[in-house]
Amino acid sequence: MSERSPAPAGARPSRLAGWIAGRRTKWAVLALWIVLLAALGPLAGKLGDVEENDAASWLPGGAESTQVVELQERFRAEEPMLAVVVYERPSGITAADRAAVSEDMAAFKALPGAEAVQGPVPSEDGKALQVLVPLTGEDTLVQAVDDARELVQRGPPGLEGHVTGPAGAGADQFKVFESLDGFLLLAAGGVVIVLLLLIYRSPTLWFVPVISALFALGLSQSLVYLLAKYADLTVNGQSAGILTVLVFGVATDYALLLVARYREELHRHEDRHEAMAFALRRAAPALIASAATVAAGLLCLLIATMNSTAGMGPVAAAGVLTALAAMLTLLPALLVVCGRWLFWPLIPRYDAKYLQPEAYEAEHGVWSRISAFVGKRPRALWTVTTVALAGLTFGLLSLNATGLSNEGMFTGRPDSIAGQSVLSEHYPGGSGSPAVIIAPASASDEVAAAVRGTEGVAGVGAPRTADGLVQYEATLRAPADSEAAQQTIERLRAAVPDEAKVGGTTATTVDINEASSRDNLVIIPIVLVVVFVILVLLLRALVAPLLMMATVILSFLASLGASALFFKHVFGFEGADASFPLLAFIFLVALGVDYNIFLMHRVREESQSLGTRRGILRGLTVTGGVITSAGLVLAATFAALVTLPLVFMVELGFAVALGVLLDTLIVRSLLLPALAHDIGRRIWAPSRLAREEPVSETPRVHELVR
Repeated sequence: MSERSPAPAGARPSRLAGWIAGRRTKWAVLALWIVLLAALGPLAGKLGDVEENDAASWLPGGAESTQVVELQERFRAEEPMLAVVVYERPSGITAADRAAVSEDMAAFKALPGAEAVQGPVPSEDGKALQVLVPLTGEDTLVQAVDDARELVQRGPPGLEGHVTGPAGAGADQFKVFESLDGFLLLAAGGVVIVLLLLIYRSPTLWFVPVISALFALGLSQSLVYLLAKYADLTVNGQSAGILTVLVFGVATDYALLLVARYREELHRHEDRHEAMAFALRRAAPALIASAATVAAGLLCLLIATMNSTAGMGPVAAAGVLTALAAMLTLLPALLVVCGRWLFWPLIPRYDAKYLQPEAYEAEHGVWSRISAFVGKRPRALWTVTTVALAGLTFGLLSLNATGLSNEGMFTGRPDSIAGQSVLSEHYPGGSGSPAVIIAPASASDEVAAAVRGTEGVAGVGAPRTADGLVQYEATLRAPADSEAAQQTIERLRAAVPDEAKVGGTTATTVDINEASSRDNLVIIPIVLVVVFVILVLLLRALVAPLLMMATVILSFLASLGASALFFKHVFGFEGADASFPLLAFIFLVALGVDYNIFLMHRVREESQSLGTRRGILRGLTVTGGVITSAGLVLAATFAALVTLPLVFMVELGFAVALGVLLDTLIVRSLLLPALAHDIGRRIWAPSRLAREEPVSETPRVHELVR
């Protein structure tokens, strides 16, 4: 069969689309990507080297606890991280236990980065011993904690030992983040491959989108590494993990939409290069608009006061934009290089009958019936779906996004959490995680008196001086990660002189919650305005963008409400991180609008020739299957986060996956089309399309089958 065919009358692919899919130039596109991967690919493997996973680095520079961290550098070159080793025997510590602990203390001195070991400190009830091991050197922290844990397990039978404190908790978190990227890559990749096999029903076609997604992931990780190293971008294990999931999900979505258009065009063109050029011309505008909207929403995070939240924006935006670049250049080039056989066994052959709309619509039987259902009783349909979604929003009453305790951060019970529980039972709750107060040395006595007189302070250590400053450490009565400890910090800050600064683990949590609350109030309205403006420019209307925004916001609130019910009553989580509502909003609104853009862009295209109401039904029919498949893929990739041991990642993955499903199956399939159909051509107001229906309700064939 010839690989050349004339284009339908009145239609021409763009020059750029023709270049990407050209007979010779496709090889140049492949070569360009290979060069990019060879040059930047090695940097992707270094992303973990620039991650900052300590909570203090996530805070803005003006936060009081951050100022304390900076001032501590004047007391010593590197502030050690304290490992608290706690031993417990419920029947009481024995002489053999004390001897074993003394041997452990001698061994602790040889740990990597260990400094002066202090203890053992017996508990008042005689059932526990505590040893303090300051550790320096972030690179050796995990190894030192692991070695310490191995040592404490060698004690006499019945003596339980744990390594907790900031060093123990930090090591547990570092180990999770170390394995995060690799695990998520396997999980997300596996999910995508399985779903593509089911969607395409081909043993070969899935390979090209997955390879393209891997190229996009490598490029995005390289760009993020460069931004972190040279532009002071804050990257942590959470944002790096989300990048992996986001790139795979978004890239596969874009691939599904492009391949669907390519399959259509292969039925209408003998030349596969020409078919791809037309597919790019018709799919690219919606994909570019979608990626621009999502990236713009994500980049709004740059105005966050939290460094970790501000860093999430460029990280995720880089993932979306590189996914777009790969799916509009690398994927088309690979598809035309491979040829039609890639679709085996359902190879799309050229057939003139596909120039007739009836033949094409026969392939969309299910969605033809759904669109007919939408057109039959649109008002009743949008009313019922709106009430159902509104009902789910009442679950927001169960959402407790005020931060997580150390124990609440993990889905399991790592050793640092078990040790913290033992410490809280036998010692003052804040042992091992003191509040740190730094002030001018001239105010030393005043500061000491204020700290000792503050309710909730169990004890104050000896002062340390350096460079005209004095530092005190105050042990809190309540556990360092409790609400009571946070209230003590607030009282401390009110009691000490204005020139004194209060920091430490609990103070960092207080500042994080305060900064996150501010970010929620400021960024959410800005994102709504930015996304709305982009939709207005894309659709050249006001009413349709308002409908799209309203349905997406309702879907977000419903998703968050339903998720809150699951968090509390199914998973049994104590609450949510303070940044959870904002990040869930960013991803759900941006990705929710994503699918509405795919639908409404096609609806506007069809409305210009068919009229608005027929255009809505036609747009829903031809996009329903592929957009639903894309939503299922994206939801499944985010659901991979649910398998991680961190509550924040589980909650974010669950909420985004549920929200994407609601957007895909309810909002985009039923609610938005029904609303638009009920309103009619007024959705395009104030554009001319709202005032004038097409002159002819019988469009040219090449317009109808687009």
